[in-house]
Amino acid sequence: MFQDATILVTGGTGSFGHAFVPMTLERYNPKKVIIFSRDEMKQWEMAKKFQGDPRVRFFIGDVRDRERLYRALDGVDHVVHAAATKIVPTAEYNPFECIKTNVNGAMNLIDACIDRKVKRVVALSTDKASSPVNLYGASKLASDKLFVAGNSYAGARDSRFSVVRYGNVMGSRGSVIPFFLSIRDKGVLPITDPRMTRFMISLEQGVELVWHAFEDMEGGEIYVKKIPSMNVTDIARVVAPEAKQEVVGIRPGEKVHEQMVGLEDAPHTYEYPEHYKILPAIHDWDKDAGRIKDGVKVPEDFVYSSDNNTDWMSDADLQAWIGANREKIGAI
Repeated sequence: MFQDATILVTGGTGSFGHAFVPMTLERYNPKKVIIFSRDEMKQWEMAKKFQGDPRVRFFIGDVRDRERLYRALDGVDHVVHAAATKIVPTAEYNPFECIKTNVNGAMNLIDACIDRKVKRVVALSTDKASSPVNLYGASKLASDKLFVAGNSYAGARDSRFSVVRYGNVMGSRGSVIPFFLSIRDKGVLPITDPRMTRFMISLEQGVELVWHAFEDMEGGEIYVKKIPSMNVTDIARVVAPEAKQEVVGIRPGEKVHEQMVGLEDAPHTYEYPEHYKILPAIHDWDKDAGRIKDGVKVPEDFVYSSDNNTDWMSDADLQAWIGANREKIGAI
């Protein structure tokens, strides 16, 4: 798929980009990987890691700037869209800015990719886009709908768009594991709600899901990785077994449980050995054999959420993961 291809990653200096770029360079040897983002300092720091590798390029720009996207996408074969305003409270208190990036930015990218004849685009989504209760989730649901509809918007052109959706990324900057690790010496860990559960996925698994989407997509699919769940109190206990847990209440817009496939999606969702695939309801694409492939239809009342999951991460598995990734946790 990526052999000798040019790939652009929006928001590429974030946690996903730091995993996607080296893994993709090693596995596929693309012609070029372009990091498109607006933070020059993050680009400067990331460039040090790839110094001397002519395949990695950096391009300052913002998905809000359509003209800049048109310039950046010249000669690009594939795009991974990772740019987003994604911190839930930040989006709640800065709603206009969230919409400008997550919705307007998605429209800009879709237009530019079609006009620049980009072949394949995979957009990163979130569990919060399923039955959203906060602005971040609502904006990503709108973004998902835009990317799905982008396939019909492209008309006879070859550009194709799909989405990958996953939940809490273990160890990423701003996530709960590095936060608990940073304050465990204080002896008290804040718990927003003791009932809270979260899906647990590694960055490497997220990258592999994106690879699969590029290889499998016909256009319009939303890919959902099958991953284990864990209760937030269990995460806290593994990170700091001696620390006291203090309930502090849910932050504005925060969910008690993560959901990746909602009841409304069930009629269009198919199951595969390692993932689910939500097919578009438009144009009868959910009945298209080329998109369904060997999938099995889920029950009509199916919901995939972190509290009703059949797969749960054990304390031992989390301890092993932390031990193997301690140097990387919270670094990006």
